[in-house]
Amino acid sequence: MKISIYTLVFFSLLVGCKQATKQNKNVDRWQAHADNTTIIRDTFGVPHIYGKTDADAVFGLLYAQCEDDFNRVEQNYIWATGRLAEVDGEEALYSDLRAKLFMTEEEAIANYNKSPEWLKELCNAFADGINYYLHTHPEVTPRLLTKFEPWMPMYFSEGSIGGDIERISTRKIKAFYEGDMEIPEATELKIEEEKAELEPQGSNGIAISGNLTQSGNAMLLINPHTSFFFRGEVHVVSEEGLNAYGAVTWGQFFVYQGFNEKTGWMHTSTYTDVMDEFKETIVNLKGDLKYQYGEELRDVVEDSVTLKYKSGESIKQKTFKTYRTHHGPITHKSDGKWTASAMMWEPVKALEQSYIRTKQNGYKGFREMMNIRTNSSNNTVYADAGGNIAYFHGNFVPVRDTVFDFTKPVDGSNPQTDWKGLHTVDENILLLNPKNGWLQNCNSTPYTAALENSPKRKNYPKYMSKDQENFRGVHAIRLLTDKKEYTLDSLIKLAHDPYLPAFKALIPGLVEAYDTTDKTKLLSLPIEELRNWDFKTSKESVAMTLAHYYGTMYGRNGKRPRKMSDMEAMIYFGSASPMAERLSVFRAVIKKLESDFGTWNIPWGEVNRYQRLNGDIKQAFNDDEPSVAVGFASGRWGALAAYGVSYTNNTKKIYGTRGNSFVAAVEFGEKVKAKTILAGGQSGDPASAHFNDQTDAYINMQFKTVAFYKDDVLKQAEKTYHPGEVK
Repeated sequence: MKISIYTLVFFSLLVGCKQATKQNKNVDRWQAHADNTTIIRDTFGVPHIYGKTDADAVFGLLYAQCEDDFNRVEQNYIWATGRLAEVDGEEALYSDLRAKLFMTEEEAIANYNKSPEWLKELCNAFADGINYYLHTHPEVTPRLLTKFEPWMPMYFSEGSIGGDIERISTRKIKAFYEGDMEIPEATELKIEEEKAELEPQGSNGIAISGNLTQSGNAMLLINPHTSFFFRGEVHVVSEEGLNAYGAVTWGQFFVYQGFNEKTGWMHTSTYTDVMDEFKETIVNLKGDLKYQYGEELRDVVEDSVTLKYKSGESIKQKTFKTYRTHHGPITHKSDGKWTASAMMWEPVKALEQSYIRTKQNGYKGFREMMNIRTNSSNNTVYADAGGNIAYFHGNFVPVRDTVFDFTKPVDGSNPQTDWKGLHTVDENILLLNPKNGWLQNCNSTPYTAALENSPKRKNYPKYMSKDQENFRGVHAIRLLTDKKEYTLDSLIKLAHDPYLPAFKALIPGLVEAYDTTDKTKLLSLPIEELRNWDFKTSKESVAMTLAHYYGTMYGRNGKRPRKMSDMEAMIYFGSASPMAERLSVFRAVIKKLESDFGTWNIPWGEVNRYQRLNGDIKQAFNDDEPSVAVGFASGRWGALAAYGVSYTNNTKKIYGTRGNSFVAAVEFGEKVKAKTILAGGQSGDPASAHFNDQTDAYINMQFKTVAFYKDDVLKQAEKTYHPGEVK
């Protein structure tokens, strides 16, 4: 059969017309959203997005996020959807495989399709907002994702990029899927040691009742500790009841930690056991893989995943055969057995909860929202305009048989180890309006959240929480006890208190070792700095420099009699370790400081720095480039205003990379009042005036006043425009 050239031309034109028609429909839909949406940038560049509908507001929110930092919006979805190796190379394959083990693109689409219509509309608006940004900014070249899809938010799991899934080791996945091997015990120990060296992750949440404030209104401290520039500050409003302000992870379509006019919510990482590992008994029956479950043999679900990865200038691919039981995907081996990892994976319900949370106007509605039970990796500290303060320890807690130790992999062949539904919110650790008038969580035990009014350990199964304190929790309790007459400014001051309780536990033991055993007296001058120190950090403090290096070096190299938490280790090194070891570590500190800086006598601010040279996701640091002195300290030492640093820079000075990133102090009353600060600035573009405009205020604790009401927003307006308009 011959096809004429005219027929080919006709079909080519027809296909082109269809594609153009589809594109025109997209543009028309985008333009309709843009016409219904106004963005007002205030004097700090914070976007206040006003939409006619919630979908319009979400459209504008994603558009504004892309204006501020498209690089991070795209990066989060490259990572979450399992395509990181396509830009970062083969080393990222097992991060991608981990993502695909829990949800493939087909499964994400299926979850989107089964979503309620209102959620679909928001997911559609999410994709439209980003795609319209790319359409109106042809100069922007994505690294990989040239089109965003409405099913992509399903990969956000329960609200925050990362969360539970990052706790599953990619090294173990690689060992299993490359060679069906088990990670050696020495490697397991090395992984744990590497984790211990990292800045402690987590956050602070503090709620104060009106009985303790000057105004009589409840207050909330929102103090997430994330990597710097991980979240932007936004205000998103619609005519359908949305009016939320706070921190949004790049690419999210809801405020993750923040407040509306009547309620405020702050998430802290939880000690609740929300993930378990099940050792499966695998049987090969004539080539068919089965696993033992009670008296029956069940089929192992086998599938394959093909992943692409960058190799030089080309793209290669690798196919993995994957395995799953009803407990979850097989991720590694334990004691020679294939092991499945179980965690909360309800993307639709999780997104529903994350969005519904932002529109609650009191405790009753907020408490009902918590019944969705898909906020798995976090605790929630809460306050509202009705005067309530509350604490929810976890939100997704599987019911388990306490005969078994779920801190270790359990026998998956025994049906008694299975999860038996979820605990209700009332069965979870819950605290409402304690008599002392305050509550706190700093990733510490919930059993000291409100002193004697705290939940009681004996009333809950062990898996609901470790009874493990940390120095931030100790510090918060010390500051909150018997204090009254709070204002927003005094709450901010409390959140930046310079006292470091870890060094009260650690340093006297070093001084004692010197006084008792050091006959050379060569350390007399630095020891006197520490002897006379009040354990408070500041830019001017030489003792702070000595203590930080001493605590860090001892934590890495000190001999511990058993596995200890940071807090337990510092107490042990301060009071029970060999005195000779304490002096040996301190001599090594002096040697390092003299080698790096020419003297041990160096103020903390000359060592501890803030530097932001460009908009790269992984910041490079350079001692020869401008940087700013910072007086804050690590959360490891009990600093509420945590300032974690990186030691992998090939620099001598140390540079902040995580900790206080977005902070808000909020007061609820007839009108909501708030003050906030953001590390660096709102924009990821070095050419923007808002790239580093909050740096000095951040370091000096000079918070900006939030413009929440429209009249106040207009007074602070720097730019007003519709998405797509030239600013």
